[in-house]
Formats: sequence, C-alpha cells, structure tokens
Amino acid sequence: MASDTRNRSKEQQITEISDQIASILQEIKFGSIEIIIHDNKVVQIERKEKLRFDI
Repeated sequence: MASDTRNRSKEQQITEISDQIASILQEIKFGSIEIIIHDNKVVQIERKEKLRFDI
C-alpha cells in the first residue's frame, strides 16, 4: 500500500515536471532549457532566453 502511494506521488511529480517543461517550450522563442538531475531525480530546470531585435 505504501509503495502505491509513493508510486502515485512519483507519477504526479513526473507529470508536473513534464508540464513545466512543455509550458516553457511553448513560451520560449530563442534560447535553451537545461534540466539538472541528481540521483535520477530532476532537481532544477533552467531557462535561458535570448531576445532578438531586427534593427
């Protein structure tokens, strides 16, 4: 039973991380996304966006 709760929580975390990445991908025009992983877990997502101007 406890492992079911942990698995559901892990699935929810994976869904939340996936949603965050998808949201960033939809919003960013130029730049990069870096996903930091420690011990098989996503611990940080970095977004670097470039603004380009036609002058």
